[in-house]
Amino acid sequence: MAAKSFDIIVIGAGPGGYVAAIRAAQLGKSVAIVERENLGGICLNWGCIPTKALLRSAEVFHLMHRAKEFGLTADKIGFDLDAVVKRSRKVAGQLSGGIGHLMKKNKITVVMGSAKLAGKGKVTVTTEKGSEELSAPNIILATGARARELPGLEADGDLVWTYRHALQPKRMPKKLLVIGSGAIGIEFASFFNTLGADVTVVEVLDRILPVEDAEISAFAKKQFEKQGMKIMEKSMVKKLDRAAPKVTAHIERGGKIEQHEFDTVISAVGIVANTEGLGLEELGAKIDRSFVVTDEYCRTGVDGLFVIGDATNGPWLAHKASHEGVMVAELIAGGHPHAVDPANIAGCTYCHPQVASVGLTEAKAKEAGYSVKVGRFPFIGNGKAIALGEPEGMIKTVFDAKTGELLGAHMVGAEVTELIQGYVVGRQLETTEEDLMNTVFPHPTLSEMMHESVLDAYGRAIHF
Repeated sequence: MAAKSFDIIVIGAGPGGYVAAIRAAQLGKSVAIVERENLGGICLNWGCIPTKALLRSAEVFHLMHRAKEFGLTADKIGFDLDAVVKRSRKVAGQLSGGIGHLMKKNKITVVMGSAKLAGKGKVTVTTEKGSEELSAPNIILATGARARELPGLEADGDLVWTYRHALQPKRMPKKLLVIGSGAIGIEFASFFNTLGADVTVVEVLDRILPVEDAEISAFAKKQFEKQGMKIMEKSMVKKLDRAAPKVTAHIERGGKIEQHEFDTVISAVGIVANTEGLGLEELGAKIDRSFVVTDEYCRTGVDGLFVIGDATNGPWLAHKASHEGVMVAELIAGGHPHAVDPANIAGCTYCHPQVASVGLTEAKAKEAGYSVKVGRFPFIGNGKAIALGEPEGMIKTVFDAKTGELLGAHMVGAEVTELIQGYVVGRQLETTEEDLMNTVFPHPTLSEMMHESVLDAYGRAIHF
């Protein structure tokens, strides 16, 4: 049977792949997209979106407990974990269905099955009905990643969970161990802690949220501990003894091994790219610790083969994958897009309090040889934060002392995952401190703290 031919084949229909397919179709290209599981990938089905739905339920539950503070009455406050999960799955399902509609609207051929590169410009897809041959001069690989599993700490779905098990929990954990304090670990720790679990977080590095600015990590840690979480830094889970209904964790800290009992463990120790068995090496693509090595335009060095999103260089974030998809589609169509700059990609963590950042931390800026000016502004000095009943938080800005360039911005507190975009736009437009100082921020808003943080870097803060 002759191969069906297209201008572009996209492998993987997550936020990198489906966006690449849509942009390529908009540019007049014939496109096929191959997906082995769900349209929308991990992000829509098992990651970003359903976790935010869960966390929203936890946030509302938390606020219900604070009703009295706001002059309100809420009695017999409780939760139904199954109903919370059902809402989360419904949200994910609605969005995944929307992707199917977008594929039809843009006349993109969807092939459900597992893809393998069968040679240059050739893809074999194993479907329920057998196999299909597809061909195209350009292939965009967007196969994403999965949870990394450490030897001896592997998930079993019963006592030890990955994020996927945690999204559809078979029970409410009473004593929960979370291994890893990156975004995924901390978000689940925050969710279950808010619902009443006794939560311990173990981090091998010297601080939680290790990619964040050290001051932000320290502030977040203090808040988590105030909420009852136990945080163990510079600690490592060496092994787990499983004897249902409990797990005994052997945790090494300060050269000593401690034993702690839990009923549930969530492992969140990073990701592994879905790059094996695709035929990448045979084509000459280079792979480094599961990730495909690419240049800043996602080119692999193999003619016509591009890799975007979690299957290549970090940061491993959905919004980066989407932008890379657009960039590669435009490149293939003969355009001259800008390369995606990782330093302008914001990171957002939806724990309570939220954490968000873009650009260099203060330490990284100094390491890079910059002389810096640093500004800070606390939520307690902001009228809107106090009116919201959210006075705990901080915004920190880092500038190049010589040029006034905004090098980085770091936040912890209510709604900072929305606020960070202001600084992202600023960095994209290569803003200086003067531009930001001369910008009029609306009142009363949390965004005014962004202005004050900039002013503080230059000794000009008004409200603090």
